[in-house]
Amino acid sequence: MSLLWWALIAAVVAIISGALGFTGVASGAATIARVLFGIFLVLALVLLMMALLAGAAVAAV
Repeated sequence: MSLLWWALIAAVVAIISGALGFTGVASGAATIARVLFGIFLVLALVLLMMALLAGAAVAAV
């Protein structure tokens, strides 16, 4: 869950820096948050598929 935590921190930094007028920092932090969240989603889907396939293999035996 730490990957999702870092994505949340980057999103909060983007919101705060955008509100204070630091648009360059906000853009960079938003990009980082988007990338980290994307990596988290891909890993979560891969692990879900592996769990489903393992469960199907056990049920077939």
